[in-house]
Amino acid sequence: MHPTATALAVAIVVAPLVVAAPSRAAPGAPLASKIGRDCTIGGKKLAGRVKVVDAFPDFEVEVVDAFPDLQVKRVDAFPDECGRWRMVDAFPDFTIKLVDAFPDFTIKYVDAFPGVP
Repeated sequence: MHPTATALAVAIVVAPLVVAAPSRAAPGAPLASKIGRDCTIGGKKLAGRVKVVDAFPDFEVEVVDAFPDLQVKRVDAFPDECGRWRMVDAFPDFTIKLVDAFPDFTIKYVDAFPGVP
């Protein structure tokens, strides 16, 4: 067999194996983060009125000290920007459950600069 024909046969066999897997990250999201750059996860914006529940939450969240997916500032008024949460008992924009393992995303409570780090 001619050397060029052998190289061509190897290229044809190997080529289908070198296909990149599709990304599961949200459009515009860095690969390391579960939260999009537009501060949404699952189509819900992570700003606004938040209620902590024990059952059937929108998101399960773990509070961490380092490398959070989202930095959260608790506010009393105007929770309209990414990471600004007003804790409420009624009429929340979304609900969370605090967990110790397997969260949907992690948060760190901060006094300044809330949002996606």
